[in-house]
Amino acid sequence: MATLKTNTLTGTSTAGSIAVTGEGNSTTTNLQQGLAKAFVNHDASASVDDSFNTSSVTDSGTGHYGLNFTNAMANAHYIGSGSNLGSTSEFASVITSDGASPTASRMDYQVRNLDTVNPTDQAFNRAMTHGDLA
Repeated sequence: MATLKTNTLTGTSTAGSIAVTGEGNSTTTNLQQGLAKAFVNHDASASVDDSFNTSSVTDSGTGHYGLNFTNAMANAHYIGSGSNLGSTSEFASVITSDGASPTASRMDYQVRNLDTVNPTDQAFNRAMTHGDLA
């Protein structure tokens, strides 16, 4: 088996586009489109434990956070998702703009207790974003 080692992959016809053959060998997918563009793992006080393309996390109130991107997205039409761990109940991260319009430089989200649907601070919060970088 051959080993390929490289620091940079560049498409031949378009530098930022690399097609990858999918399962079943009948379709292709764009490598760049499938990559997460940002992620963060932080605690209840928005102190970051690990991240990628995240300049900071803003604590906007009980259960409300903002992931501030180091490199902005191309527009506000990205997709975000999240998860978190609580000690006694089940929780969910809800991607929300909290009444404001989404921006290309920040993703707002809220951690909610599934039992009460109320926003709550939790020890381990994770969020990630998929979309196009600017």
